[in-house]
Amino acid sequence: MKLNKWNFSFALIFKLCSMKQLWKISGFAYIMIFIGGFYANFAILEELVDFNNSIETTSNIIDNHNQFGKGLLGFLIMLIFDFLLVFTLFDLTKKTQKILSYWASFFRLLHALFFAFSLSKLWLIFQQTSQANTTNNLQQEVMKYLIEFDFLWTLGLLFFAVHLTILSIISLKVKFIPNYLGVLLALAAFGYFIDGLAKLTFNNYQDYQFYFETLVILTGVLGELSFTFWLLIKSLKKTSLNIQTI
Repeated sequence: MKLNKWNFSFALIFKLCSMKQLWKISGFAYIMIFIGGFYANFAILEELVDFNNSIETTSNIIDNHNQFGKGLLGFLIMLIFDFLLVFTLFDLTKKTQKILSYWASFFRLLHALFFAFSLSKLWLIFQQTSQANTTNNLQQEVMKYLIEFDFLWTLGLLFFAVHLTILSIISLKVKFIPNYLGVLLALAAFGYFIDGLAKLTFNNYQDYQFYFETLVILTGVLGELSFTFWLLIKSLKKTSLNIQTI
């Protein structure tokens, strides 16, 4: 009964939103994901974590515990707005491509759920290192949770790649989204697919990690950031929206 009430509340909220409000909400959500994601990655993964050095990694987290917590908060912001986009993007596209919109939302939801599970591992690290002064007896647990976090997030990003692929197909099928955005979203999906599969299958992934991550950044930022700016610009236009399919 409670679940039905929540579903009704979400449906009512988005029903009361105009198309332009949904464009704006979606664009803002993407911006927040970019900000939270870049901060969290640089605050945690880049500065504090070295998967090849458990002692240094654990020591970094203990010595910079507040920084680790802020990075975790950045990831949490990403997660909240990721869940929001599950609903807003569906509402934007359902009138023209309802079946594809359901599938796109389903895979984005899977991605968000896997991301939530992965963040629970970082939360366990945050708790276990909150009162620690030394790395003794913590190294194995910290690295175990970090590896699990990375694995779950990678799986989630593969589902996200499927979401982007379906969203790109929707973009190519409808008239109110430019075709070039569909192509850019497909390129972003390709980048996530290649990096995710390589990370899960290549034993020497770290030897090529820079190239794979560069591919993800270039294609991901190009596709998703272009889509974000288009959403925000579209929300500011005064012209009516044509939602016909091709």
